[in-house]
Amino acid sequence: MNPLPVNPHEKVCQHVDAIFGSGVSSVFSADLQFEFSRRTGRIKNFSLENRLVATLRTDGGLALTIFGAQHLAGSRQFLENCVIPVQEAVPFVSEGRSLFCRHVHWCGSNVAAGSDVAVLDESCNVIAVGVAVLGSGMMHQFKKGVAVKVREGIKGRTT
Repeated sequence: MNPLPVNPHEKVCQHVDAIFGSGVSSVFSADLQFEFSRRTGRIKNFSLENRLVATLRTDGGLALTIFGAQHLAGSRQFLENCVIPVQEAVPFVSEGRSLFCRHVHWCGSNVAAGSDVAVLDESCNVIAVGVAVLGSGMMHQFKKGVAVKVREGIKGRTT
């Protein structure tokens, strides 16, 4: 396959900035590793220090891992893509269970329905990653239903 016409590091940084906000990719060092598709030559995922950060989805989004969210949480702009549950819900969400609307304490302004979000505890530690079912304005309006469908919690990891 032909190599990409652009630098893969530059492409990933622009992609991260477009999804999570301008300047978020500044936390990445130059030593990102990339995995390419053998069939298409496109970037499948990228890693840092041999640990997966995110996978590029076919719809243009990024599927973050816990490690990737922890790394991106070093950027102040990334916090606008995060959700903080009430203290009583933290143990359940960290096990990988979904976060319900009535348990949302705070929601960043950049959270939209279908976007990848990080779920943080009140100390801003990443406890889970998932996909927002509702946007930031709607999470507080509803008292029933799922706000974030959690993909992975920190207690559910095998590593």
